[in-house]
Amino acid sequence: MLGVGQETLRKWVRQGEVDDGQRPGITSEESAEIKRLKRENAELKRANAILKAASAFFAAELDRPGQ
Repeated sequence: MLGVGQETLRKWVRQGEVDDGQRPGITSEESAEIKRLKRENAELKRANAILKAASAFFAAELDRPGQ
């Protein structure tokens, strides 16, 4: 009636049990926090790479003779 498969419904029920503490596992809240932290980590790695490249560029500029 809902237009969802049996396996999808089973997963929803299992996740609901985890969220309610009836079954061990990672709760929906924990899963969302992990995803957020992974995105933040990737963003920080990109920023770090940019800063390293900028640092190398400016260090090379300072080492040039005659300027």
